[in-house]
Amino acid sequence: MNAPDGTAAERADAARNRARLLEAAAGLVAERGAEHVTMQEVAEVAGVGKGTLFRRFGDRDGLLLALLGEAEAEFRTAYTKGPPPLGPGAPARDRLEAFGCALIERIAADADVGAALGRQVLHERRHASDTGRAFHQHISTLMRETGVDGDHDMLAHALLAYANFETTDYLHAGCGFPVERLQATWVELVRRVVQAEGV
Repeated sequence: MNAPDGTAAERADAARNRARLLEAAAGLVAERGAEHVTMQEVAEVAGVGKGTLFRRFGDRDGLLLALLGEAEAEFRTAYTKGPPPLGPGAPARDRLEAFGCALIERIAADADVGAALGRQVLHERRHASDTGRAFHQHISTLMRETGVDGDHDMLAHALLAYANFETTDYLHAGCGFPVERLQATWVELVRRVVQAEGV
């Protein structure tokens, strides 16, 4: 059954409002950095009341997570539909290696919007977000495809603990380790886990 015209119009309005709010927030993030953007400023730029913004996204983390999802769309396409070895068509182990290396490179890049947004969100919210769950599911699936006989979900969590913001920032920015060394360690971790199972 088709929805009444009024319902369809309301949904269209809600979609436009969401897009306008995200556009306003993205502009402020690009101009000033995610850490300096407030809900009040986003509402003012979007021309809505702050209450509307809170109702739509819940809180500042909710808004940033929505922006993060938008910012991650290109990377998500690359690892799910793009060319190998990051995308389909390469062996699962090669894809795992490529995914972690790409993730580490993005986290270490000063200009990466997704990384800048992710740093502003609480660890728990980030990992429970659509983006966090997608990363975990991707690694878990690839672990299963390698033939590793183990707890794929926990192995995915363990690998992601190395390639997250906190670890990468500490090792790269804090300790001065080059990105290439971090990526080489990711590759070694993947190969040791896979080879430990005789694959």
